[in-house]
Amino acid sequence: MSNRPKTNAIEPDPAPRPLDHLAELAGEGGYGARPALVLREGVLNHDELRLRVERLAGWLARELPGKGARVATWSAKGELTCLMPLAAARAGLVHVPINPLLKRAQAAHILADSGAVMLVGTKSRIAALEEGDAPPSCAVWEESECLEAAQNASLAHGPSERDPGELTAILYTSGSTGRPKGVMLSHANLWLGAVSVAHYLGIAQDDVTLAVLPLSFDYGQNQLLSTWFAGGSVVPLDFLFPRDVAKACAKHSITTLAAVPPLWVQLTEIDWPDDAVSSMRRMTNSGGALTTDLVRDLRKIFPDSDLYAMYGLTEAFRSTYLDPALVEKHPTSMGRAIPFAEILVINDKGEIASPGSEGELVHCGPLVAQGYWQDSERTAQRFKPAPLQSQYGGTAVWSGDRVKREENGLLYFVGRRDAMIKSAGNRISPQEIEEAAIATDLVAEAVALGLPDARLGHAVHLVVRGAESAEERSELPKILRQELPNFMQPQAIHWRDAMPLNPNGKIDRTALYRELSGEEAV
Repeated sequence: MSNRPKTNAIEPDPAPRPLDHLAELAGEGGYGARPALVLREGVLNHDELRLRVERLAGWLARELPGKGARVATWSAKGELTCLMPLAAARAGLVHVPINPLLKRAQAAHILADSGAVMLVGTKSRIAALEEGDAPPSCAVWEESECLEAAQNASLAHGPSERDPGELTAILYTSGSTGRPKGVMLSHANLWLGAVSVAHYLGIAQDDVTLAVLPLSFDYGQNQLLSTWFAGGSVVPLDFLFPRDVAKACAKHSITTLAAVPPLWVQLTEIDWPDDAVSSMRRMTNSGGALTTDLVRDLRKIFPDSDLYAMYGLTEAFRSTYLDPALVEKHPTSMGRAIPFAEILVINDKGEIASPGSEGELVHCGPLVAQGYWQDSERTAQRFKPAPLQSQYGGTAVWSGDRVKREENGLLYFVGRRDAMIKSAGNRISPQEIEEAAIATDLVAEAVALGLPDARLGHAVHLVVRGAESAEERSELPKILRQELPNFMQPQAIHWRDAMPLNPNGKIDRTALYRELSGEEAV
């Protein structure tokens, strides 16, 4: 259980000490025989983890001697997907993880776009590829063959000689706004992200993290790196049902669980055994905002656990977190900057927005990625010189997200600039409508969208999951008419038994938009 002192003070955390870099992470800190990775086949301690990474790195360096060559993985969670981020870095290569939930055409796009020269995947996924899906120069290995070959490889001895600024990973976004684009990350990006998160979460050697998020997702991959930096252990889990998560928490005495809002909603709808709750020290959320009701439900199930609300974007990894001591009083806040991040709120005049006024969230500092792989046009749109007010300077990520900072220093999400609904001359935040719908207790999940309308510009459509009876469903528009101004009222409410999810587990807003564009309201 957490022993954090509970306080409402908003104090800055001390910055963690700068350290070496990513390729040296596995087994650092003298953790030795402590568990590091819990696999179906057995448990690897930190010494064994380091040895496996060195052997895999040695094999990769032999097979792909070219510096910076891209090696892709397309596999479920297991030894390969957990070791490859470190092994590729140690070998001087660039890791391109492909989400195992992606289909053949999406995987083919990533292989072609990244120029991968090696693909390691499961037998079934490799079999799904058609002729021409993998580049002609791309060697294809089955996962079991790769791991077997690496067992006899020469070790990658000595400390890594890689420049911390070198490219070491390309993480492809889910493609919710078009074809997936690759975000370029350096050794320092991933390494400092691990240090930062381990620091503000207070991860310790006896912590056990259940890795349920995709390892191709920056939030998911950091579960590994931050836990190992602190000397803890990771239990990778690919689950089918929410109850599988609760069972794994009980079986492995999990202390740390990270999820995105749709999964948290599902996890609050199941029964949790006492032995799954008693070991939990912290829960973290990113990939979408927590709602007041969701915070209440999680606090009810896990009364003695810390709940961290966080905000991040792949282009800068993680930007803010909310101290758990403040979550009940400020449940919808994004918190404040994480260590190694500088967060500025810039208004439309290019100035620091005054407290309570909205502006664009601009992320500065060493966690900023190197841009989009082979896409200078989109890189120039998001990666721009930092505002003159920045202490870091250099390149910053202009997120496109509208936020505001209150007098107490806490940040609040307003909406995405490209997601704001403009109806009859009004700028409407989808989040405000969604929160109003969820607050009725008739709705578990809600997505507000603006569909083109000849008269209004955009008409508000609301997609919801929750109430089953016609009587309950008829109550929702009545309550919304009481709670929201006229210009925010949904023109149509669409009830769903389930929301479409993208490969990272977030609600797929683009899929809903495309569906509604040719659909009548129910």
